[in-house]
Amino acid sequence: MKKIGFLSFGHWSPHPQSGTRSASEVLHQSIDLSVAAEEIGVDGAYFRVHHYARQLGSPFPLLSAIGAKTSRIEIGTGVIDMRYENPLYMAEDSAAADLISEGRLQLGVSRGSPEQVVDGWRYFGYGAPEGMTMADVARANTETYLKVIDGARFAEPSPHPMFPNPFPGPLGIEPQSPGLRQRIWWGAGSNATAVWAAEQGMNLMSSTLKDHESEEPFHVQQRKQIEKFREAWQEAGHDFEPRVSVSRSVFALVSDEDRRYFGADRNSSDQIGHLDSGAAIFGRSYAAEPDRLVEELAEDEAIQAADTVLLTIPSQLGVDYNVTALNNILTLVAPGLGWR
Repeated sequence: MKKIGFLSFGHWSPHPQSGTRSASEVLHQSIDLSVAAEEIGVDGAYFRVHHYARQLGSPFPLLSAIGAKTSRIEIGTGVIDMRYENPLYMAEDSAAADLISEGRLQLGVSRGSPEQVVDGWRYFGYGAPEGMTMADVARANTETYLKVIDGARFAEPSPHPMFPNPFPGPLGIEPQSPGLRQRIWWGAGSNATAVWAAEQGMNLMSSTLKDHESEEPFHVQQRKQIEKFREAWQEAGHDFEPRVSVSRSVFALVSDEDRRYFGADRNSSDQIGHLDSGAAIFGRSYAAEPDRLVEELAEDEAIQAADTVLLTIPSQLGVDYNVTALNNILTLVAPGLGWR
């Protein structure tokens, strides 16, 4: 059994052929899709977070709205760029969203991905202190955030508070949401950051790209990344079992519409490119008839090693198409792989 979720970039465009022509439409459709996905048995609704782009950018209002309209589905991010975050404010927002959903938040965070603008965090008022990089800042913000949601009490109370304090001594951020600390994921782009995530006690979120660290296929490199994460977790001695997710573009070609949109991906293959950190490998997409998809996905070593698969969806094709596409995976592909 695997958990199966969807991952939406939340693209919107005023183009006449787009099913999401405004920010309002993509937000409301994201809520509707999450409700419908829960009804057909999808396990998770996850959303990318990008700034300065016509995509979803402020996750907590959206996650709170989804949490209020659903009852079972996990809700999360993949991922929040911690270079842009005030970890204390984020602790308040995420705890509130988790309480509204009654403990269903699965929050993916990371140091971020290539951006639309140069040094975008500067316009948010952030920068790296001397001797640090913004990647260092992202990790430091994450460490602070983890301590705060874990109940750290650090703020000196006023001798004349407006309201009585609940206990003597330093105060922490409120509200607190019990269990949230164990539902934070780190989006790791390399083997080293996967190990760091394990040491910090975060679950592992691995996407469709990573640093190109050997000459092996993407799925093999990713499987080895997962193994290094689990080895580091074991060495760290945490008192709960971690989760691991991988993202994939997977489409069952069932209708003429499916074939028109994704038929060209039948022969997709890994691609080598470059990110800020150097060479990167981008994993292939999967598009085929259901029986063939079962065969191909069974050979993906990273998928087999993970407990959660996040299926990237084309949000601009609208709610109805995406619900059908997800249902095809659940009913026509997942049983053949033993996931259902």
